[in-house]
Amino acid sequence: MDFSLNQEQEMFRNYVRKYLDDMGQTKIAREFTQGNTSSYKELYEGLAELGCASVNIQEEYGGMGLKQLDLVPIMEESGRALLPGLYLETSALAVPLLEKYGTNEQKRKYLSAIAGGEHTFTLAWLEVGGNYKPANVRLQGTVDGDVITLNGVKTLVPEAEMADSLLVLVRTTDGQDQEGISLVIVDRDEVALQIKNQKNIDETRLLAEVTFNEVQVSKNQILGAMDNGWEVLQEGLLSFNAALCATIVGGMEKIVETAVEYANIREQFGQPIGRFQAIKHRLVDMKMDLETARSLAYYANWAMEINAADKVEAITSARLFATEAYIRVASQSIQVHGGIGFTEEMDCHLYVKRARFYENYLGSTQQYYEQAAVALGW
Repeated sequence: MDFSLNQEQEMFRNYVRKYLDDMGQTKIAREFTQGNTSSYKELYEGLAELGCASVNIQEEYGGMGLKQLDLVPIMEESGRALLPGLYLETSALAVPLLEKYGTNEQKRKYLSAIAGGEHTFTLAWLEVGGNYKPANVRLQGTVDGDVITLNGVKTLVPEAEMADSLLVLVRTTDGQDQEGISLVIVDRDEVALQIKNQKNIDETRLLAEVTFNEVQVSKNQILGAMDNGWEVLQEGLLSFNAALCATIVGGMEKIVETAVEYANIREQFGQPIGRFQAIKHRLVDMKMDLETARSLAYYANWAMEINAADKVEAITSARLFATEAYIRVASQSIQVHGGIGFTEEMDCHLYVKRARFYENYLGSTQQYYEQAAVALGW
């Protein structure tokens, strides 16, 4: 079975790569680590003009009406460039959830703005001292008529200051584990949130602690049915993780290309180090990890697009392998580069940090192993 991308998808990839090349590839990520986000905003506007923000949005809301696989080339190119910001979370998590569970009012309000590159989403899930399990969702949402009052603290929220809206997991009814959890959309320009920046191993991704103190939102801001937020989020995480795997593949591809190029120009004992068997074996292992991750990622996105019976095991298996392989390949690249691989002037350290960031992003490795085992009937 052939899971390669079609001619139109590859053509669109070329447009995106040329644009990101013109913008300096990892230059934007490096500027992001220094607090300069203006160049990123310019880049995001350019991606929106190319149509990247509207790929999987219905035509009636200004989108192209395409599917999950059409996101893959964009995600791969964003992974190559270590694109900061919330493109992944907006296009691969918020959009599919709005398309499937959003009311007509929510779709009109958000999807058109997303398609135009004017609106981004982040996810507020983790809480202080907690983990990704439902029992640790403690932020209270008190329902009084048509108003929900939010009180609590979310931590490690990606790009909270840059996001236009937050998808917030809220406990609207007392219950055990996933019972009583709702997914609420909170628009930053309509409420007062206390946002405190946090340190992150990957400085190209900004994290923040967000405090909700008597924050009131309309009951119409609930995404999906009330008290059914956990199930809604889990469905969204399938499309998100499939797209995340493609992003990781893009990063791995760039790492392998860079390592091979360096091995061919760096000389030791009068010849390129790429001729040494130890380096050859290392590069082959990196290439094998890349192509395995690519195959798993393409199948995962295909399974998501056609709603295949094995989509859960396909996506969780791809997520597990890709995140672990990304760490291996990024670490191997530093070994190939030697001492210079540890310096700031090389991009090696940026990919290692991004790989570590994704390792337990929106779900721990252990949780995904358990999810894959359950899906496989083990």
